[in-house]
Amino acid sequence: MPVISSPVDGTPLRYDVSGDGPPLVLLHGSVLSRAIWRGLGYLAPLAAEHTVLRLDLRGHGLSGTPHDPAAYTQEVFVRDLLAVLDAEGIGRTALLGYSLGARIALSTTLAHPGRVTRLVSLGGSAAAQRGAVETVFFPGVIDAVREEGMEAFCAGQGLGPEVEGRRARATRTAFLAADPLAVAALLAATDATPAVPEEELAACTVPALWMAGSEDRPRHGESRRAASLMPDAEFVSLPGRDHGGTLFPPDEVLGSVLPFLR
Repeated sequence: MPVISSPVDGTPLRYDVSGDGPPLVLLHGSVLSRAIWRGLGYLAPLAAEHTVLRLDLRGHGLSGTPHDPAAYTQEVFVRDLLAVLDAEGIGRTALLGYSLGARIALSTTLAHPGRVTRLVSLGGSAAAQRGAVETVFFPGVIDAVREEGMEAFCAGQGLGPEVEGRRARATRTAFLAADPLAVAALLAATDATPAVPEEELAACTVPALWMAGSEDRPRHGESRRAASLMPDAEFVSLPGRDHGGTLFPPDEVLGSVLPFLR
């Protein structure tokens, strides 16, 4: 598995590459890893048509885990992503991100539109993130993780040892593997992320697909609003899905994503 050092602070960044065709980068959500794309059934159909790069974002998976919130700003994530693209000799690529990964994909697209061919945002938002981590996870989540660790993080979301079901068990396993101090720093930085100015969205001509679950509030409305502002964007609602259920099962999502990427 390739590894490079972040140009920001030397944090190790690990990723893998598979498939063949136009490049596509997959960016996972908070407290997950690149493994979700294989585990939830996305990698095989996407790699059948694309050269797929899966990145473990800093603080996640096998990448480095700094403990300072300043290491998890959008600007830092964007610089990490560009460094990985440069290391692989990828000039332009499509970006597909979920939740945190969707915001990173959007930030990269707005800051470097010449590097992005298409943007797919799954459960994403361009709004200010103050309070968002408590909405997605649970009230007091940052202090709980910092003081009590990842078992408390799981318990706060009903993902205790007794949990059943493929998605729930996989999510719990991913959460327990995380570094709690890195997660606390990440969530604190996310909570401080400001809104994207609407004029920046309106000026972005990169084709974009925004998707969110109908029960994913307020992300559903925020995604719809962002798509309405971008001149070449569409919004697709995923009926009955909440934020955690955005990606699974994959068929409905891929039914829109694959034609869009083509």
